[in-house]
Amino acid sequence: MTGTALHPTSEEAIRAIRVSTVPGQRLVFVSGNFNILHPGHLRLLRFARECGDFLVVGILGGGSSGAYLAEELRLEGVQAIHWVDHAFVLRDEPTRFISALRPDLVVKGAEHEQGVNDETEVVAGYGGKLLFGSGDISFSSVDLMRQEFQEMNLTTIRKPKDYLARHGVGSERALDILERMKDLRVCVLGDTIVDEYITCDALGMSQEDPTIVVTPILQERFVGGAGIVAAHARSLGKQVHFLSVLGRDDTAGFVRESMEAFHIDFHGFEDDSRPTTLKQRFRATQKTLLRVSHLRQHDIPVAIRDRILADVKAVLGDVDLLLFADFNYGCLPQSLIQGIQTACNKRGVLMAADSQSSSQMGDVSRFKGMKLVTPTEREARLALQDFDSGLVVLADKLRAKSRAENVVITLGAEGVLIQAGLDEAKKWPTDRLPALNLAPKDPAGAGDSFLTCAAMGLAVGADIWEASYLGSVAAACQVGRLGNVPLTHVELAREVLH
Repeated sequence: MTGTALHPTSEEAIRAIRVSTVPGQRLVFVSGNFNILHPGHLRLLRFARECGDFLVVGILGGGSSGAYLAEELRLEGVQAIHWVDHAFVLRDEPTRFISALRPDLVVKGAEHEQGVNDETEVVAGYGGKLLFGSGDISFSSVDLMRQEFQEMNLTTIRKPKDYLARHGVGSERALDILERMKDLRVCVLGDTIVDEYITCDALGMSQEDPTIVVTPILQERFVGGAGIVAAHARSLGKQVHFLSVLGRDDTAGFVRESMEAFHIDFHGFEDDSRPTTLKQRFRATQKTLLRVSHLRQHDIPVAIRDRILADVKAVLGDVDLLLFADFNYGCLPQSLIQGIQTACNKRGVLMAADSQSSSQMGDVSRFKGMKLVTPTEREARLALQDFDSGLVVLADKLRAKSRAENVVITLGAEGVLIQAGLDEAKKWPTDRLPALNLAPKDPAGAGDSFLTCAAMGLAVGADIWEASYLGSVAAACQVGRLGNVPLTHVELAREVLH
């Protein structure tokens, strides 16, 4: 039935599949290396399983190009995914196995659709179908959530032991990197945001209309946006120059007072055409009921751009790292970014950037030649106008377009996907880190803390794997509390040693 040309493991797999299935079930086949199982793999496998009734996955043998982990470890990882019905090590050419198994569907990632696919002729020969897809963009990993229920932790932050072992990241090395950060001089540019939390008592429903009635009992303000990036950098480093735009209002006064308290060299440029960006969150019973944003999104006037560029050039001789914290509210028009990038390149100042697009539109790829960019998946897809490719292909495309050395795509509760620069990619071109905090209280500020800590790590000689780990620890600490508060060495060191 299977032919004498197949490897014994393939023969055994086909026999096991025939025993496990019944007539009428639609067989689906996927093959690949599956080195590090990241959310992109999970999406693909879920998509494949939803296309049929029985999913077979062939893990390419150890001799396959691009296989970094031992085949038994890769197989074990895929077998743990509940969408997979049968997984085995495939030591034949996939087309030969497909010809013998004759699955109803063969599924490949969407990025392969425009390329040459050897499976096309084989599948068409017996009446099957070749499908391309990478799964839904909005994806929640059931397997990761199940793992959270199964594990018991003394703290809500867990260590990624397998990741640390793969990259040889030890506590002593991580602490050394944190210690060296204390001498860093950083310049931060971007939109200042003030986050206001208004805690309320819920009084009940209005008798006039179906509205919840609350009364405010506590009001707290925190500096956010690029302001908290500057505060993190100052708390972890030696000196920070922070350049931003404010309105002429009481909120601006709060920002100036906070920067003075943080011991930050603040260059705040007043723009009469906008308020200081204020985001209010009305909360009751530990839940957010309503968000109100007071802001403008137009570009700052040319005169202010020129003053910012002049001030940046004046401080660059005293800077080791420059961070763009772009929230797309107009503080960083393209002409200003290009002028700053040129000045930094002339002085050899390392740069990193994040460009956030939550309710607004942005393009992180406009920051060229960065040591690190850290977009969310949505931000990366917007920058590339690519809503089909898998995550690894997406990261690689973004790195090429932006000429960034390293790309880290942040995935919220699913952690981060890391695409390393060429110097770091000899063995591990791509890896993932799960979210380290299993019980986050407030997701606001996770990306800012990751960018700051990871970029500072790179600036003192950490590789991308070490820097991403420390960035993830910083994000885990940040989401474990309500409101933006600057990170400290003590907090990070405690979690590294835990």
